[in-house]
Amino acid sequence: MQTKQGWLKSVHEMGQEFESRSAKHDSDDSFVSEDYVTLKAHAFLGAAIPEEFRGGGVSYSLMCDLLRILGQYAGSTALAQSMHQHLVAASIWKYRHGQAGPEILKKVAAKQLVLISTGARDWLESNGEVTKCDGGFKVSAMKRFASQSAIGDVLVTSAPYKSPEEGWQVLHFPVSMNSQGVTVLNDWHTLGMRGTGSNTVKLQDVFIPEASIALRRARGKFHPSFNVVAAVALPMVMSVYVGIAQRAAREAIESVKRQKAAKPHLSQAVGAMTNVLTTAEMALKDAIRLANDLDFKPENQLGQDAMCRKVITANACVDVVTKAMDIVGGQGFYRDFGMERRFRDIQAAKYHLLPEPEQNRFLGEYLLTQSPAVARQPEPTLAPVELAAA
Repeated sequence: MQTKQGWLKSVHEMGQEFESRSAKHDSDDSFVSEDYVTLKAHAFLGAAIPEEFRGGGVSYSLMCDLLRILGQYAGSTALAQSMHQHLVAASIWKYRHGQAGPEILKKVAAKQLVLISTGARDWLESNGEVTKCDGGFKVSAMKRFASQSAIGDVLVTSAPYKSPEEGWQVLHFPVSMNSQGVTVLNDWHTLGMRGTGSNTVKLQDVFIPEASIALRRARGKFHPSFNVVAAVALPMVMSVYVGIAQRAAREAIESVKRQKAAKPHLSQAVGAMTNVLTTAEMALKDAIRLANDLDFKPENQLGQDAMCRKVITANACVDVVTKAMDIVGGQGFYRDFGMERRFRDIQAAKYHLLPEPEQNRFLGEYLLTQSPAVARQPEPTLAPVELAAA
């Protein structure tokens, strides 16, 4: 099995290759399919799966680091991968806690399957129509923001169902992308992250066997499973955006150093940018700490803390790249310079679960329902978590 240093070296090498194609995928809205050929050749899609299931045995925290580094080279590829990797990580957590078997982990490791998520878009209500039928259900729905759907193998999604006995529920289930009634729409034409292939997946009377229902929960109500999603997914996703911000900050600093007579205000601007970047890095490190390499209990406080750190990280990353654009000046407006694409890509950080206004309300309502006896206590002093140098 590859060592930590081996994985770091491989990701830098792959990232350099991916970067050479990033501008093309951005310009024509095409999915980074060639990058996935390379990722599969390196068995990266199963890198985080335990060695006992023939995976790479990469820890959760190291995978976050690998995604951050990949984000410095190719934001779309890194973000698409974070969507796959967080589903893998959630499956590992469920297996370790006796909530699922190892079958999906074995299949991903053996076949380098691509997992597609729609969870963030669905949130508490989910969307679609479900009817009961012999042996299972028929599902029709439009699932947007399905990253990697252009080449994905398994869609991990949900849909609302009105049970005659229990009322409105949300059913969670996987579905093969080769199933009858599954269609990928070519509608991912966006401001940024254009290479992620986050097209809408249309489900039309897709049969879901009863045995495939992984979870039933009350519709519109928070379920502990969302604490797992928040703790596992958000640090991975935000790792990508921190990588983009780090790259933008480095380019901005280098652009000032190249100037023979830099304007006096630029030193102050570089300092301010670096302060904000440090905020993003610190928030990300603490989010990764909370996930504790997938050894955690899905408590409500954990979910709230993860979403809080996501908002802090996202806002800081957007601010970093905005400041970097100001520092490089007019050259940043040119596509071939690269900063313009990073500026567009970083905007997407704000829209992941939960967007700031929703997170503010969700956190506030949670805190206002807590009794003094269980009020949040100050965290102990945190030991620094090292991230590999880019």
